[in-house]
Amino acid sequence: MRHAFASALVSVLALSACSKSAETVKETAEVVTSETSEAVKEAVKTVTAPSLADILDAQPETVKARYVHRNPEATLKFFGVKPGMTVAEVLPGGGWYTKILLPAVGDDGSVIGIDYNVDMWAKFGGFVDDKFLEARKGWADTFIADANGWSDASPNVRGFAFGGLPEDLEGSADVVLMVRAFHHINRFEQAHLAEALADVKAVLKPDGIVGMVQHRAPEDQADDWANGDNGYMKQSTIIQLMSDAGFELVGDPSEINANPKDVPDGAAGDSVWRLPPTLGTSREKPELKAKMEAIGETDRMTLKFRIKSN
Repeated sequence: MRHAFASALVSVLALSACSKSAETVKETAEVVTSETSEAVKEAVKTVTAPSLADILDAQPETVKARYVHRNPEATLKFFGVKPGMTVAEVLPGGGWYTKILLPAVGDDGSVIGIDYNVDMWAKFGGFVDDKFLEARKGWADTFIADANGWSDASPNVRGFAFGGLPEDLEGSADVVLMVRAFHHINRFEQAHLAEALADVKAVLKPDGIVGMVQHRAPEDQADDWANGDNGYMKQSTIIQLMSDAGFELVGDPSEINANPKDVPDGAAGDSVWRLPPTLGTSREKPELKAKMEAIGETDRMTLKFRIKSN
């Protein structure tokens, strides 16, 4: 009987979704009482949640312009991101992915931002000064405030820096996203890498997934060139580092974010930042800029890991 009721309810809600506003569908869903089975509640949640395609379609044109390189729909589906999940994102920056994740996990989900710690930021040099480092100390509060204004969805939003994982977040994440963030963690003292991966392991649920997208160096490049300083790392190196930290590769690597046009040869300045969107070596050189734009954004590996079972 419960299964029949669930099926009927889903049908009604689906029809409502086709003909009424999302708010009306939500009101219809509220007829489900506390005595309704969990299966029915899950069915209601599925019907009322916006699809990932709709979420992506609602993003600003400047964001959508990068879909051709970042492939967010295929990437998030590959990593298994769904409504109601808790998703942690390493180095969310200005929120390019966060603004997609917030409505994707929905009001019943959670988003956790994870930043590099201040000690690691201090080693970057260049743009990192005392003012930057002081602001970074309050990064978690800033991220939470910003994220709560980035979407009409209202998931629980938290934040922390590596080395400062709150105890109540341990074992909470269904997915940890590391999108173009691993190379920096590997650039400096290996203590930073060990600390970061220990926190990633600790925040994950036992069956959770680490979803990694990373600039990919050709396997025949020198190891000291492909250590992250130029943004690139070898796929084999990352798989080994993750294995050493207690993770195993899930399935085959995906080529969702591959770009065979990007073949760095290890020459001086041949870093990820020579390409769009940075165009660090060619912004004022029209011919070189056109050449870099013809290549497009970097070649990227897309890998899925989980904690080793033994």
